Amino acid sequence: MKSGYTAILMMVIYFLPLNVTAQVGVGISPPMQAEVLFDGSAEMLHEKWTYWEGPRLAASLPIKWEIVDDPVDPGSAMSSNDPAGAGGKYGAADIVTKEKFRDFRLHVEFLIAHEGGNSGVYLQNRYEIQVLDGDSTDHGMAAVINEKAAPYSAYNGIGKWNAYDIQFRAARFENGQLSEKALVTVYFNGQKIHENVSINQVWGGPNSGIDGGNDGGKGITDVPGGLKLQAEGHEVLYRNIWIKSIELANADTDF
Repeated sequence: MKSGYTAILMMVIYFLPLNVTAQVGVGISPPMQAEVLFDGSAEMLHEKWTYWEGPRLAASLPIKWEIVDDPVDPGSAMSSNDPAGAGGKYGAADIVTKEKFRDFRLHVEFLIAHEGGNSGVYLQNRYEIQVLDGDSTDHGMAAVINEKAAPYSAYNGIGKWNAYDIQFRAARFENGQLSEKALVTVYFNGQKIHENVSINQVWGGPNSGIDGGNDGGKGITDVPGGLKLQAEGHEVLYRNIWIKSIELANADTDF
């Protein structure tokens, strides 16, 4: 009996590191209690997403983001190449979840099909984590946009799937006044690239998202926002998107 117990214990110890390291990166499955936001189907796209009704909206429902075959793996994905966003008109055909969030853990996978491909992942429809091939600046790939650059070496490159794993804590308010800025930690393809980065403002003006037109983007308000994906006339694909709402009482997003 003792030897059998020892064998089982050794098996648990052997497999434990695999379970731990599988929490970030391309292809991971959603944890318990997470909500799947996109599973590759048109049904889920239209059920859970809509166009963001910003000042530059030029698209009309139903959503025109095309469901396409996954170019790498079995299954399907959606393409951000909405005709209304041609020419880089962000805000013209961006899609946002109908559900709104405050603190959360998020997983998003994307594939850039062509050189210079451009899109963006917007937390709370405010704060952009950039998706941009060929740019390693603080406006480039995986940057907390215009505030903190990311190591470009973490990017898998054109025609390959990439994953953002993000833990986000919304801004805090006291008596209606901003008391703590939003915080974010980001893993890019399993590599931690941002840890507890404080986000100062919304960039890009009123066409970028919630509060973009408030005091030059610094007028953050105490309202939740959806996850938004940007259409800029490029063939950037998305798949395997899920989110888990959490409550981060302390100013710490590390995970």
